[in-house]
Amino acid sequence: QGHFELNVFNPMMSYNFLQSVRLLADAAVSFTDNCVVGIEPRLDNIQRGLENSLMLVTPLKEKYGYDRAAKIAKTAHKNNTTLREEAIKDGIPAEDFDAIVRPEKMISPG
Repeated sequence: QGHFELNVFNPMMSYNFLQSVRLLADAAVSFTDNCVVGIEPRLDNIQRGLENSLMLVTPLKEKYGYDRAAKIAKTAHKNNTTLREEAIKDGIPAEDFDAIVRPEKMISPG
């Protein structure tokens, strides 16, 4: 009286779990075969996105200060131009911008 056997559903739970794992595995294989295989990066699109990224303004603040860097970023956003174009208009030499704004340094540790 009052005792419930909770383990009677273990076989059903195990079966359902295994079915779900099989479905997930089949979905992963299908995704790989029908979507991932053959994908090529669009390097021109990646480069354009990188050049238009306002996040690249971060290293400019070290040398030119937060306010000037923020002004450059806001102007680039408002005018739909690149940070490089706006920085050059603001008086930062192109060589200086290219030496400071190095995305590869921003994504590597340290």
